[in-house]
Amino acid sequence: MAFKKEVVEIIEPRDVFVGNPKAEVTLEEFGEYESEVCAKANEIVKQLLEDYDGRIRFNFRHFPLTNIHQRSLKAGEAAVATAQEGKFWEMHNILFANRRNLGTTSLKLHSKEAGVSSKKFLDDLVNATYGWQVQGDLKEGIDRGVKDVPTFFVNGEMVKGKATYEDLSKAIEAALKKVKKKAPAKTTVKQRA
Repeated sequence: MAFKKEVVEIIEPRDVFVGNPKAEVTLEEFGEYESEVCAKANEIVKQLLEDYDGRIRFNFRHFPLTNIHQRSLKAGEAAVATAQEGKFWEMHNILFANRRNLGTTSLKLHSKEAGVSSKKFLDDLVNATYGWQVQGDLKEGIDRGVKDVPTFFVNGEMVKGKATYEDLSKAIEAALKKVKKKAPAKTTVKQRA
């Protein structure tokens, strides 16, 4: 008797964006949900998405500092779990709003608030079903030089300075100018009469 292997496609954090999916400028953050500084940075990101509407897209990557915040890893896993139902950004904002309340039972309640209907959510959390995805983000962050949260990148380049609106908007403006320079010049063809 042969066993049929079920292949489950997992939506990876690196593939979850908000903003214009075709934007040529990508703002990427390595952060975690228990950090007060990351929560403040999340508000700055919301403002940037509004101010640069249509010109940027944003991607959040998990970088749980478990030596400081023991619940940040499970919170990241919960966010990845909700991405499987297309509810990542709802959960993302709920987790920041409730960053002092991220126990497993609370994460289940937060997922319901985000609109997740999966009956397996708690099992997935307890069994660390999405642990590899969070660990993958962490490893990539370390490989790219991330040491603390939040750390931002614009089109793959680490943003120097603090996670302020001014520093991030300067980096976005510079990236937008670079993209414009790379765009092929439009040539007009004169028609003869």
